[in-house]
Amino acid sequence: MTEVDHVLRNQVAQVNRLVTRLGEQVGQVSGQVSAVGAAQQQTQSELQQLRADFLAFARRAELTANVQRAETRIGVIQDQVDHEFGHHKTIRRTAVGLLQAFDVGLVSEDTVRTVSEQLMIQTPRYWLAPTLVALAAWSADEPTLCERAVEEAFRRSPERTSLFFALVLRRQGRQHSAVRWLRHYLLTQDPAALGREFAVILESISQGAFGPVGRELLRATLDRWREILLQDDQARAAQVARWRAEIESLRTPSAAGRFPRLSAVSPQWAQLDSVLSSAGAQQAVLTKYTALLAQESKPSERLEDAIDDILDRLVSEYDNEELPLRRDLAFNRAVVEHHGDVQAARHAVDVDSASLEETLDILTVQSTAALNPAAIGASTATQRLAVAACQEWFADAHAGFSRDYRMAQPPDVQAAFTATHTAGTKAFNLPPWYGSFNTPLETLEQSLSQHWDQHMQPFLDALVYPWKRQAILLGGVLLLILLVIGQASVGVALFGAVLVALIWGGMIYLRSEAARKAVESTRQLLERARNDSLHQLRGAAAELTDWQSAYREADQVEPATREFIASLATAVHAQSPFDGRAVRPGPDGTPQGDAK
Repeated sequence: MTEVDHVLRNQVAQVNRLVTRLGEQVGQVSGQVSAVGAAQQQTQSELQQLRADFLAFARRAELTANVQRAETRIGVIQDQVDHEFGHHKTIRRTAVGLLQAFDVGLVSEDTVRTVSEQLMIQTPRYWLAPTLVALAAWSADEPTLCERAVEEAFRRSPERTSLFFALVLRRQGRQHSAVRWLRHYLLTQDPAALGREFAVILESISQGAFGPVGRELLRATLDRWREILLQDDQARAAQVARWRAEIESLRTPSAAGRFPRLSAVSPQWAQLDSVLSSAGAQQAVLTKYTALLAQESKPSERLEDAIDDILDRLVSEYDNEELPLRRDLAFNRAVVEHHGDVQAARHAVDVDSASLEETLDILTVQSTAALNPAAIGASTATQRLAVAACQEWFADAHAGFSRDYRMAQPPDVQAAFTATHTAGTKAFNLPPWYGSFNTPLETLEQSLSQHWDQHMQPFLDALVYPWKRQAILLGGVLLLILLVIGQASVGVALFGAVLVALIWGGMIYLRSEAARKAVESTRQLLERARNDSLHQLRGAAAELTDWQSAYREADQVEPATREFIASLATAVHAQSPFDGRAVRPGPDGTPQGDAK
């Protein structure tokens, strides 16, 4: 028995060493499994970040390529314009230069005739060439040649020729003849299909280029045209839509950076952000157009200089043949201005596409002069008059804009929480939780905390090692060993039972400890996540209060903006700077141009 006892002790010691070694290996495996889980989660996060970085890089590369293509295309188009229509620039510069040369008498009639005849030969089919011949013949007192040149210019472009000579005659002090040409021009116009040169009429009104008689003629004609076109609801709606787009363009940027928790938690954030951005447009509209009306435009000291500026705009206006190239040029410039964003560039061009049409109705001309005066060569003074003329559409667009963003404010702002957390080799998925900020914050926090506990505890319970079931199974195995082997040898049965108990029991203990540590680690992880959710909920509730304050502050500007828009109808109807003013007298005391 002593020898048997010694042998058993040695074997038990050996088993203990094996159990200890096995426990260490189990611990290592458990640590390796945890490390693999963490590495998997890190790899997944890195892959997601890599994908986001790649998409951002691809987007930057696309935008850069778009800008480069647009810049290249701009150069090609400009070269094409210069090649096909560059000769027009020379004659445009010459036109007003001849008039100024007549003023100071520094150019001989022979030189004027030679230059005009050369340009007539070099620019066939261009309306401005025969007008220069007419000016030269008028200066040389050759009525027959002058009439023939006028007829040829009128045949090529009746509208521009009429306006050109109306302005020239007004510049030379022949107001009656100028108004007659102006009346002739207006009688041949269709208010629904005006030529691009009609912007010169608006400029003439703002500068008082045709005097009181001409101003009254233009006022009566434009009022009659407006009444005709405003009977068409579609035409009116088109102008309101343009002004609505103008207001929309003044919306403030996204406020997600100011309200990070609210934007991350609330499903209604997109609506909240849009509403606040729209409300911010109230101040932007008021600031922009208040500054426009407050801006002083210093008129030229001489009427001749003012009319020369208008003539420059008339003769510089490109012809319809250039429009396809100009549209392509405008789009590519918009691509560069929007840093390669083709969709934003296309939207910007579409909003202002009317300025590149061959014909425009009077309502569109006025809106274009007010919203994009550079597109038709209008001055600031003309823009102010156009804004006043568009006051009704501006007011309708503003009223609809204010109504829409106020109605878009969500009546119930909610918070939503759903999350996935990796715990070892398992992932905890928190089912979605929704709560309304109309509910007291304390109630919301309690509901969210209970939601976490309700779904967190079963997940933790599933991670607990089932040692009781393993102990019962172990007991059954030991009993079986004793019953079966004990019939043959009680000693061997006891030895086997002890050996199995030690090994199996050690395994149960080690696995139970590993599971207990894993459960505790997971509990801490999920509790931190729960506390973080509660912090986000409190922060979102505080930011919602700040958002409401910011919205009220922005929306409070609306009455002032509405009153300002209403005042536009009478705010800029002062007399034009040259009403009733005579042109500079000539050497003999008569207005220049009356001598012949």
